[in-house]
Amino acid sequence: MLVLNERGLYCPRGDFHIDPRGAVEHAVITHAHSDHARRGSKNYYTAASGADLLRARLGRDLPMRAFAYGERFRINGVDVSLHPAGHILGSAQVRVHAGAEVWVASGDYKREPDPTCEPFEVVACDVFVTEATFGTPAFAWSAGADQGRDIFDWWDGNARKGVNSVLFAYSLGKAQRVLGVLAPWAKKPVRCHEAVTAINDCYRAQGVKLAPTRCLSEVGPRERLRGELILVPPSFLQTERAKLAGSSFETAFASGWTARGPRPGARWSRGYDRGFVMSDHADFEALVRTARETGAKRVYVQHRGNGALVRRLNALGIRAYPESALAPQAPGRGSRPPGPGSGPPDPGSGPPGQLALFS
Repeated sequence: MLVLNERGLYCPRGDFHIDPRGAVEHAVITHAHSDHARRGSKNYYTAASGADLLRARLGRDLPMRAFAYGERFRINGVDVSLHPAGHILGSAQVRVHAGAEVWVASGDYKREPDPTCEPFEVVACDVFVTEATFGTPAFAWSAGADQGRDIFDWWDGNARKGVNSVLFAYSLGKAQRVLGVLAPWAKKPVRCHEAVTAINDCYRAQGVKLAPTRCLSEVGPRERLRGELILVPPSFLQTERAKLAGSSFETAFASGWTARGPRPGARWSRGYDRGFVMSDHADFEALVRTARETGAKRVYVQHRGNGALVRRLNALGIRAYPESALAPQAPGRGSRPPGPGSGPPDPGSGPPGQLALFS
């Protein structure tokens, strides 16, 4: 039903791609992050609640059809429907049905509660193509933590010292989640980078409640920020705008990568004072649980296809393979699903593939 070609995940029967890596005829988009949604395709298909985000990223005149979750549509005779992925607002899993099998491509997803997006929906299928950005047992999110209170307490403590709090978060999805969990706690507006402000407008247009905000562009030339929470993309301190933080500030990063702590050479260790473990991806045990709950007899793993998730699923009796096994001419031992009666392929122990940029 789905194969891997030079443009990404492709449905030969319907002649469409899911999150293509370049311009194609028909592009089914799981969500608006730039490593999933790219310009140049002739026709776009996406979930209705994420349509404004996609237009904000790719252009207001995008040739796009938007669908409610669960609404079925056809592309060249193949039945397709989109289902909540819980990653960001409007994120979707793609259900593909033609003939006797149902396939589901997860896109990026998480199982944790998030007040700013639709919760993940388990979709029964025969074959599941799952992401695995955090597909090792080292990553486990703390259930029940009040992240809004934790961020507010850090902000409030700094404010009492007259120190600004600079919180780094990706402008689409993570920043809005921060504002969503802060909504019950924030006593004054959060100062947001312009890139964050533009996305906030899309979220609020969908009825999502965020903490009050003010755009950094509104800061006057003589105004000095003191005791503020400044929510910005990770590159902020390398720009001229960094002077808005003043001479006295603390920094923090909101990401799943902070779960492993500030280690030398770690992906997130760039001199931040604090890390808030907040991921918009499923952790390892949630990835395993999801694969089992779909009822899939066969699972293909993206991002960390030769790693721990493939081994765990095979140990549980679910035939699991790296994403490369979907390539029509995939070379090497274990690259193709085995025939009837054969055992699972050797999942290997090589390095993980490309990781998603938005964690």
